[in-house]
Amino acid sequence: MLLLYAVRLVRTGIERAYGASFRRLMTRNSNVAGASATGLVLAVILQSSAAVGLLVAGFAGTAALGFGEGLAMTLGADLGSALLIQVLSFPLDWLVPLLLATGGATFIRSTGRNAKQAGRIILGIAFILISLRFLRETMDPIRESDFLPALASYLAQDYITAFIVGAVLALVMHSSLAVILMCVTLVSLNAVPVEAGVSLVLGANLGSSLIPVWLSRGMSPESRRVPLANMLIRGSWAIVALLLVNTLPILPYLSSRVAGQTLVNVHIAFNLAQLAVLPFCRLLNGPMTQLLPDSVSTGPKTPLIHRSVLDDEALVSPALALASLKREALRMTQIVEGMMLPVMEVYASYDRGQVKALLTEDRALNHALDSVRRYVAAIPQDTMRKKENKQARELTEYAIALKSAGDIIVKNLLPLAEEKNEGSISFSVAGQAELVSMHERILANLKLASNVLISDDLASARLLLEEKTEMTQMERTSRKKHLRRLSEGTAKSFESSDIHLETTRSLKEFNSHISAVAYPILYRGGQLLETRLIETMERDD
Repeated sequence: MLLLYAVRLVRTGIERAYGASFRRLMTRNSNVAGASATGLVLAVILQSSAAVGLLVAGFAGTAALGFGEGLAMTLGADLGSALLIQVLSFPLDWLVPLLLATGGATFIRSTGRNAKQAGRIILGIAFILISLRFLRETMDPIRESDFLPALASYLAQDYITAFIVGAVLALVMHSSLAVILMCVTLVSLNAVPVEAGVSLVLGANLGSSLIPVWLSRGMSPESRRVPLANMLIRGSWAIVALLLVNTLPILPYLSSRVAGQTLVNVHIAFNLAQLAVLPFCRLLNGPMTQLLPDSVSTGPKTPLIHRSVLDDEALVSPALALASLKREALRMTQIVEGMMLPVMEVYASYDRGQVKALLTEDRALNHALDSVRRYVAAIPQDTMRKKENKQARELTEYAIALKSAGDIIVKNLLPLAEEKNEGSISFSVAGQAELVSMHERILANLKLASNVLISDDLASARLLLEEKTEMTQMERTSRKKHLRRLSEGTAKSFESSDIHLETTRSLKEFNSHISAVAYPILYRGGQLLETRLIETMERDD
């Protein structure tokens, strides 16, 4: 459990610090070789090929990532996970005190968000090494018992059972990394024979390929094709490799003087051999499309997200009416997210068709706000308690904030993008990177705001408010850097100065609007009693 927790600790730290940049990193490749290298790097960073597979599924479903590039990325991620196991299998116990001291001090004393997450990541790596040491120490007395040798001997003789056990363990633990590290440790201690360990590792590869398939089962067919294709390739190759290793004298060529290293060699060779499929990745799109055809819409022409979810029949019950209001606010959040997503693309290449589509989304947002106001007014006041009345007001205020966020896109950002296009103005490389970074952070905060809206989770609300502070700091830092570039005489900075400064200010204001959902939750949790906002709310009450 400590090993699983440590792996998750590292992954969540990286996702919180750099997750907003994953979309740009993953969708910039137009060839399978580059996509495979990107997948390898991401798997090492996230310490999970399954996590990369889920990210790929999400981007493939929105057409941001092609099938061929997505499949190449997952194959590269499989190899990246194998290479990470090689690193973690080295004797690194001497690093633990240094990692604990550095990670702990960084996490506790740092005030910056990314620095805190860096401390979390370093602590997670230390916990991985500690858990592996605990596992070795625990197995020392157990391997002298009668039970473990008997079980190990059985698994060595029945490689099919060992293969199934490895697959089930990886699927249940949702981490092939943890399973294979455990197998390497057991084999290194001579608690399990090498032959059984190899079968367990190959089974874990099959189980790892099943995780994204299972977790993406509710997604669209477009999203599910890449995980399914990866599972078919990796699963069938695992079965073939199992038969080859156990029927032909292949294992001696991969053996090492250290028994555990043999398992690592097999795991790396297995995933390296998978890359032979890279030239055929795009060709597999046809068969996978036949297997999982595109979803055919038989409903009305109006997009589903433009259809109100307010239920008039729920008005008789304040609790049900509030639930309906919350669903409508979530729909508005999704509309706003869809509007913000292509903004930087509009800045890069002003597409009037894309701008027209964003204006249509804004009209849908206006209609949603009008519907929320009418719905709240229709709730019988005599049936509502004071608490329910306050919740209805809070949801209405957040709907207004979401509409204001949409107005910033339509009235501020789109005109700035048009001005940039008509004047043939371009940002400096550093200025463009700053805007992209802020945009990516906002997209991540939109997802966090949706989670806060649905869950009313206090910790998530605090994180969202911290993100608001971080965004303010990013805007301030970008402004200072921009002024420094002006003083240094950077020509592009002179040309784009007004647009750059107005864009950063608009992005900061947009983020403030979507963060408004956190305030009522923090107020109820006693986290904002000293703020001016709460003092104002107390006077209003």
